[in-house]
Amino acid sequence: MNSASLPLLETRGLDFRFGSRPILHEVNLRVEPGSIYGFLGPNGAGKSTTMRLLLGLLRPAAGSIHLFGHDMARHRVALLNRVGALIENPSLYDHLSGRENVEATRRLWGVPAHRTAEVLALVGLTDNAHRAAREYSLGMRQRLGLAIALLSDPDLLLLDEPTNGLDPSGIIEMRELLTRLRQEHGKTIVVSSHLINEIEKVATHVGVIQQGRLVFQGSLPDLQRLQTGRARLVLETEDADRCRNLLPRLLAGATVPAAGTLWLPWLNKEHSAEVAAALIAAGQPLYGLRLEQPSLEDTFLHLTEVKELV
Repeated sequence: MNSASLPLLETRGLDFRFGSRPILHEVNLRVEPGSIYGFLGPNGAGKSTTMRLLLGLLRPAAGSIHLFGHDMARHRVALLNRVGALIENPSLYDHLSGRENVEATRRLWGVPAHRTAEVLALVGLTDNAHRAAREYSLGMRQRLGLAIALLSDPDLLLLDEPTNGLDPSGIIEMRELLTRLRQEHGKTIVVSSHLINEIEKVATHVGVIQQGRLVFQGSLPDLQRLQTGRARLVLETEDADRCRNLLPRLLAGATVPAAGTLWLPWLNKEHSAEVAAALIAAGQPLYGLRLEQPSLEDTFLHLTEVKELV
């Protein structure tokens, strides 16, 4: 197989359990090079457990993890040297400055000295590098943690809920930083979150996990197409039941949520035009016609709720 076609990160049949309690079931992640993979799910769905497995902090009950085309079980140290991670809140020395925090890890890892200034600049902390970490806002602390994760210039970043607890400005800063890391520095990023509205602003690909099972995986356009598949045509008229009786072929599948409203599964523009023309030809007033699409958040909730019922 051509190595260029390989995913940067792949899990195959990944299972995990705490004691006898199953946590993950047959999780098959596929993260393409140069992507931002939004790993979505409600709290407790299995996101953090998966991230710890990817970092070798936990061992799977079954299945395998492949990084850069190699089995992590056989090449763990070499592969993880190419991975940077920020899991939960970064561990910082509050009495040290931002620069000293980075320096402490740089020396420990044996990274060239010039990387300290580079990563501080990359995360926008150069002007505050002299300040003690205890003076940093939560957003600044997250960026400092990310600077430390970037020290070794990793090819892959694994970030677990990096915007959790941040205020709106901190969320925007993190979002812009992740986009810049992908576009300008070629990083592949896996970012877990329970906030679909944030992920849709940065992700190129999405995986949705619920109760330890991957219920969706694909590009952001793939997820958006799921929205379109659940769209509906809303018609406002005088008497919805009369319209449905007059036009059984076109409106037999419609629902009537109110006396003057019809909901019809949206098929295409031509079908919508046919319905409108038929209503008018039948002498029925058409006060309004619009397409309603579920938001990405609605689609996310639909995916997770459906899985809960299975």
